[in-house]
Amino acid sequence: MPYRVVVVGTGKRGVHHAQAFSKNKRFEVVAVSDPVQAQLDKFPAEIGPVKKYADAGVMVKEMKPDLFCFTTPPKIRLPLIKLGIESGAKLIAYEKPMSLSMNEAIEIRKAVQAAGIKTVVSHQHRYGAHYRKVKEVVSAGKIGRVTNVYGSTPGWMAHMITHFVDLMRWYNGEAEVQWVLGAASGKGKFADVHPSPDYIAGLIQYANGVRGVVECGAGVPDVPEVEKWWYKNRVGAQGTEGYVEAITGGGWRGAGKDGLMGGPGAMSYDADMPPYVDEMADWLDDDKKVHQCNGENAYKGFEVAMAVIRSVVDRCQVALPLGPGEPEIEALKRVLPEKPVLLSGEFNRKEFLG
Repeated sequence: MPYRVVVVGTGKRGVHHAQAFSKNKRFEVVAVSDPVQAQLDKFPAEIGPVKKYADAGVMVKEMKPDLFCFTTPPKIRLPLIKLGIESGAKLIAYEKPMSLSMNEAIEIRKAVQAAGIKTVVSHQHRYGAHYRKVKEVVSAGKIGRVTNVYGSTPGWMAHMITHFVDLMRWYNGEAEVQWVLGAASGKGKFADVHPSPDYIAGLIQYANGVRGVVECGAGVPDVPEVEKWWYKNRVGAQGTEGYVEAITGGGWRGAGKDGLMGGPGAMSYDADMPPYVDEMADWLDDDKKVHQCNGENAYKGFEVAMAVIRSVVDRCQVALPLGPGEPEIEALKRVLPEKPVLLSGEFNRKEFLG
């Protein structure tokens, strides 16, 4: 019997998830919910004869899912985690970021650990062929010993930072983080559904001696090889004998022991979502086959992002792990000046300012 799936939130990402589940023989999408009727009305018919609900609570009581998936804006997290636990589902899958505050992330972690339930957070960039090629090159030692990892994206923090912190951590062998040091500027994007400073950057010190640098938002370095603004993301690793990196919409490239190297690749939901979903079935089938986008990995990446903000607020290095504290987004709003961020070129000016 296929695993029964319900999806809360039928916007773009909800549809992406539902489509991927429906194309996998090990899953059956039995119901979706959304408080906005217009969203339910335009839910794609080709996904199948799913039941539609305005109330997610009613849906889970009636449908008794094996997998509870939600793809809501980030301000809605802990209540749906609790609903997923109450539903009796074996696995909860949800969108990044896992929260908008460390306090809530801590509560989410406590709740799922107490319930013994599996969680997966949507860092599906890991399945991109070009991102995976970077990991393959690093793991094969073709750039020597890793000394630095880095990521940059013109997308704002709450949209994108955990993707790139996750990839950097992956390339660095999932090493723990000792401390971070952050800088931020601009208040224009706090009004967005993914509230963020206009620009934020962090230095990351890993326990294995590797140094990381992550940048998000207006003013990050351009990637002129790529036209699409959301594809102008760069992530990679430097080593003692070379470097290797991926560009979201521009393939991968590097130089190392074997000379120059590189190849094609671009982010694709059609290519990246199926293996992301397939690993959920593997984990449901076998507890030992832990999903690489599991909630604990997501927690550690999110913790780094929140530590960067705390560093800006407190004006100092911040050691990990983090405990509870003032909600990070609100604290950042409080301390940042009103001065606008200085953009580095027209490549992101129009897109960023909207």
